[in-house]
Amino acid sequence: MRVYQAASSIIILSASVDAFAPLPRSTNYKHNSIRSTVTSTPTSLSAFISIDENAPRNLPPLDPWATNAGVQKVEGLELYSEDGLDWQYITTVDIPSGTTIMYIPAGMCLSSSAVGAELNGMSNGGVASAVDELTKIGGGNSVADFYLFVKLLVEYEAQENSPFLPWLDSLPRLYLNSVSMTEFCYECLPPLVFSLSRLERVKFDNFRQVLGKVDVISDLVKGDMDSLKWAFNSVYTRAYADKDGQGSDVTVTPLGDMFNHGTETDIEVYFDEGMNAMVYTTADVAANSPLRISYGCPTNPSFLFARYGFLDETSPATFCKMMDIPKTPENVNMGMDFSKMLFYHDTGDISPEVMDVVLYAKVLTNLKSSPETDGYKQAFYEATMNGDEQTKGQISEQFRYETLSEIKKHVDTFLESLVELEKKSYGKSLEEHPRLPLILRHNEFVKETFLKVQSNLANAGVGQNQYA
Repeated sequence: MRVYQAASSIIILSASVDAFAPLPRSTNYKHNSIRSTVTSTPTSLSAFISIDENAPRNLPPLDPWATNAGVQKVEGLELYSEDGLDWQYITTVDIPSGTTIMYIPAGMCLSSSAVGAELNGMSNGGVASAVDELTKIGGGNSVADFYLFVKLLVEYEAQENSPFLPWLDSLPRLYLNSVSMTEFCYECLPPLVFSLSRLERVKFDNFRQVLGKVDVISDLVKGDMDSLKWAFNSVYTRAYADKDGQGSDVTVTPLGDMFNHGTETDIEVYFDEGMNAMVYTTADVAANSPLRISYGCPTNPSFLFARYGFLDETSPATFCKMMDIPKTPENVNMGMDFSKMLFYHDTGDISPEVMDVVLYAKVLTNLKSSPETDGYKQAFYEATMNGDEQTKGQISEQFRYETLSEIKKHVDTFLESLVELEKKSYGKSLEEHPRLPLILRHNEFVKETFLKVQSNLANAGVGQNQYA
């Protein structure tokens, strides 16, 4: 994440209010001013909004538009950027925990259920047909995001007639995530982030495949790859999934989407029964600090990289990258999970779950059958499930060296693969592959972690460090 440095900042001062309450419906914002059908076919796009990757984000009109639409904020909440590209909210005053810092009225929030109803109301059956096809090809769990994707394309095509114009014009143009990568970039990805990135690309490809059935946007927009990637990335990097039993909606909240990710978070977003969005603090926040929200598991920087296109170098740990262990119920019960099987970046420590899963799924599974060894695997599993720490500890200690040797074998092999991936990048044009530097930084971050694990294993007498 970016570190806040006031001396090099760009700050947009904003209007705010002292107390939050829903504003009367007589505000000038008109949520339903969108066309009910596409009545004309444009001959060009980007008349008002350029989505070229080099186009600047237009932030100054955003706050007056949002205030007029009913957004309310506490004093001291300001938009800040170090480079004019990455913007986030900071506070210039101390804010105590439990403070509602932003209110976004439901009429301004783009919830997938409301957007779906709106699009189907505009459509002559094309939207429903596209959703049906999306479900048939395996994208049923992406329907909510698809509605928002189509909605952004509708608003983008409306250009100056869209009530969302100031927000659309404030969105990022340059994305470094998986959907924006070249095919060569994929060749430089380690297995886990490659797999995660392909999943993101499959979602995008599914959306493209069914978009032809949608009858509320023009063929010009449907065929413009830059517009499609921009809309897809805008949805998947800015939408909130409802939580704590609040429903299955996915919602984009203009202005509420301007908080950056943090390993240690300060805020959460809540939607009330009327689908108004409230942003509130979960910790005391000192003046001149960013306000951070969680985009995902802080110990899985590969997911954040694939989906959002940034490297969280504050992440305390990373998944151990063991991709060859089958995801059986027993292995899951032993702790097989991206968020649990960890190597720690600063120390090279290995999480207990890595030790347990490797011992169970590799060492004990591969023991040569004999009367002396046949019962160990089941005994270890039962001890783990029953909380019998004494038996579990005895078996773990008995096979500790074998477990560490399996881990070292994996670490050595993975480090060798990172070297080969780096070699592929030699001589490549950054103009053709602008995401390549971030990929190499990601790989270097993982390499640093694995080298520390390797060093610890060598110090424990498990082989020799080949990368000293």
